[in-house]
Amino acid sequence: MSGRRLPPLPTVKDILRMYNINAKKKLSQNFIMDPRLLDRLAKAGGSLDGKVVVEVGPGPGGITRSILGQGARQCVVIEKDPRFIPALELLNEGSGGRLDIHIGDVMHFNMEKLFPASMATDWEGDPPNISLIGNLPFNVSTPLLIKWMNAMANKESLWGYGRVPLTLCFQLEVAQRMSAPPGHACRSRLSVMCQNWARVHQNFTIPGGAFLPKPDVDVGVVTLKPLTVPYIDQPYKTVEKVVTTVFHGKKKKLYNTLGKLFPKNMSNNLCYRMLSETGVNADMRPIDIDMAEWSRLCNSYVRIIRENPSLDNYNTRGRKSELEPAVYENGELFIDGDSDDVIDSLRSERMLRFE
Repeated sequence: MSGRRLPPLPTVKDILRMYNINAKKKLSQNFIMDPRLLDRLAKAGGSLDGKVVVEVGPGPGGITRSILGQGARQCVVIEKDPRFIPALELLNEGSGGRLDIHIGDVMHFNMEKLFPASMATDWEGDPPNISLIGNLPFNVSTPLLIKWMNAMANKESLWGYGRVPLTLCFQLEVAQRMSAPPGHACRSRLSVMCQNWARVHQNFTIPGGAFLPKPDVDVGVVTLKPLTVPYIDQPYKTVEKVVTTVFHGKKKKLYNTLGKLFPKNMSNNLCYRMLSETGVNADMRPIDIDMAEWSRLCNSYVRIIRENPSLDNYNTRGRKSELEPAVYENGELFIDGDSDDVIDSLRSERMLRFE
């Protein structure tokens, strides 16, 4: 199957006018208007010819028509806002019934039964004939990414079908953190968590002016291709706990943060043990640690926990260690990362707001 040209259809701008739809700020809705950008986004993760694509948050169907126009065999869309149903049904009719429309909140949508079991492939083999694409609202992009990385690590949800790749839009700063290499100023917990389970590629940047309404930030288009074997071959929650604890003080030296994994009366001895076992330099900053060194640190921590199971429940911060998402609240942007990250971001961006 090659790219199928769709019959003449209203533009995204026309759709919004026909159905009297305005973007809802509380849902962080921003629509891409340029058909060339929509096509570029659709094929950023590779050819869609003959594939089945899951699109998250299709809105008026701009990216959807590009996906279908690139030759996708089927496009499954998950949309929270029912105002877009007439536009999507129009697109389904124009595409010859290749659109499967689901209404629901993707944060709680079960993707495990979207396709027949026959579409699944072995994790170690070739990826399944499935891709995931989405222009995610800023207010859910990081929490949703974290949820999906957890599912990928556990081979659950859509990743029960195999190594399904993702091509997604994020606020540019989040995209830069996801792909930042060791030593880069943007390196963060999000960098390590994403890169542990996927090959992360920042494809290109979409200027804020390409969206309607125009946000005060540019957008990065990122593709994540799941790895056959993660760098740190340990449970997601274990990796997340170690990385989060060490990154609370990402500009501090490792010996100042590593011991916070343990109670004070044990921290010095166990911190020294981890450094001795792994050979990681105690003077390194968390942003300088590479994936092989993170693997050695996590494996050392797991050995200690196996010897002292009660330490598994210790949390020096007295709360969940789950990554803090980037969210908009009352128009203000709170960035993923430790407190230093947030302070630096707010200083530089002066609390980004939508126009």
